[in-house]
Amino acid sequence: MQFVFFMTLPGLVVLLTLFAFLDQLLLRAGRAGVLPWRNAARAGQISSTGFEQLHAALSPGKQNELKERQSALVLRDDEEDGAPPHSTVDLTSGRAVIRIPRA
Repeated sequence: MQFVFFMTLPGLVVLLTLFAFLDQLLLRAGRAGVLPWRNAARAGQISSTGFEQLHAALSPGKQNELKERQSALVLRDDEEDGAPPHSTVDLTSGRAVIRIPRA
């Protein structure tokens, strides 16, 4: 009977809440290695992942946001991406060069 309850949407939310509570409780107690989805190298918020996936299943806008996050992880950051055009800033030497383009 409990299996049927957890197959419904309210049951899934209850199950995710229980897993999130267990995850945070063991993480704060220093026993997070007991959980199969935790290891020593991973210290982030794993409990929020289930809620984000549930939100993505119910909201198409959230699906687009998650896809955008995945694509942003793959793209590289170039040095000149955030700089204004026609200028360079060297923080180690303390020098900034601004070139005014001719019209």
